[in-house]
Amino acid sequence: MSIKSLLIANRGEIAVRIIRAAKELGIRTIQVYSDADSEALAVRMADEAINIGPAQAAKSYLKAEAILDAAKSSGADAVHPGYGFFSENADFADAVVEAGMVFVGPDGDTIRMMGDKVSARKTAAAAGVPTVPGSPGRMDDMEEAREIILETGFPAMIKAAAGGGGRGIRIIDSLEEFDRLAPQASAEALAAFGDGGLYIEKVIKKARHIEVQVMGDGDRAVHFFERDCSLQRRRQKVWEEAPAQALNEEVRQKLCASAVSLAESVKYRGAGTVEYLYDEVSNEYYFIEMNTRIQVEHPVTEMITGVDLMREMIEIAGGKKLSLEQENIGFSGHAIEVRLNAEDPAANFMPHPGIVQDLTIPGGPGVRFDGSIYSGFAIPPYYDSLLGKLLVWDETREQCIDRLKRALQELQIGGVKTTKPLFQVLSEDEEIRRGDFDTNWLEKWLTENIGLIKSQEGSEQ
Repeated sequence: MSIKSLLIANRGEIAVRIIRAAKELGIRTIQVYSDADSEALAVRMADEAINIGPAQAAKSYLKAEAILDAAKSSGADAVHPGYGFFSENADFADAVVEAGMVFVGPDGDTIRMMGDKVSARKTAAAAGVPTVPGSPGRMDDMEEAREIILETGFPAMIKAAAGGGGRGIRIIDSLEEFDRLAPQASAEALAAFGDGGLYIEKVIKKARHIEVQVMGDGDRAVHFFERDCSLQRRRQKVWEEAPAQALNEEVRQKLCASAVSLAESVKYRGAGTVEYLYDEVSNEYYFIEMNTRIQVEHPVTEMITGVDLMREMIEIAGGKKLSLEQENIGFSGHAIEVRLNAEDPAANFMPHPGIVQDLTIPGGPGVRFDGSIYSGFAIPPYYDSLLGKLLVWDETREQCIDRLKRALQELQIGGVKTTKPLFQVLSEDEEIRRGDFDTNWLEKWLTENIGLIKSQEGSEQ
């Protein structure tokens, strides 16, 4: 069946992105919103908008019954979860299907299989994809876990079996630290995901976080090359780019082919991302997890491939097969995305909600802004602080960074503090310009360069 009416079960910039793609396909859009989002851009853009509850996400965007009732009452024949909220919730995906609608994403069984990191590791290994050395599965026996750690060596990482976003992770350098930190990690994972299960992974000392964008129709899968997402703060990505300059062409081909192999082995349907740690010292790569949804950084891939991933995802959900053959998918140039949050980077990234004033969006060749703000918009304090994503493309990485600098100069978001000064300083950094960084680089850099960020903030005022 082709989708004629689509309910967006999300908010912010991803809701705007989905609405734009759906409108281009001639699909009617229904936007759900909380009391705090009544004036949101997505609400203004959608063909219909339905209030689903109070500002708190637990009483609105995370209330499955309210979303399903809205979908039914509006006559929607499909639900798009975006990212976050219910996007990787297998029970919600099942409930949408049971209600007679299409869930825009993989089915519940696939989400369960790949959403549990232990299950995903086993599935990846069965598909011939290298995995990080560590425990073969969930570690419920602490004595067995201690033996695994001794075999893996230090430093090691304790990770939550379910969930993501850096929750339930602890780095350990001794068995004494394991004994002390494992209960903490389990309790944190239980509170965040309702599952206190843990597993063990070896820590790659100089690692890049590389991810491959895949798309499947249930029978066949293709990749759209890779992204480097190594610039992270507290395991949250802040700057992404494509392609990954650290990879040579041989490694790139093998890594991307392994992602397709994994997707096809589980008969994957929709957009997904296979994430890896890449060891620059040994040129080895290891599977870490699969995100069974569209990701924040998907526009970076769109910029270098020219493929509208959101539109392709919606069409596949509507019953169409993949429109592209692997040999016809290429990339050109380089693209960078920076995440603009309503946070003060000079004050430990403290959230900074407020009213957007004097907004100026940059333009010109190779510049794109995916956002959910407008002048006069009051940023709610209840949700993720992401305001939008500034993307730039150019023929080389060096030119791309220069274009990013120019676009950041043009960008004005008055009334609130944002992470713009951070990216202005980063775009001038010599190590960034050389591409000489790993997943631990930004945390250390921030402790040494907070003065530069404060100076940049001062020059902006």
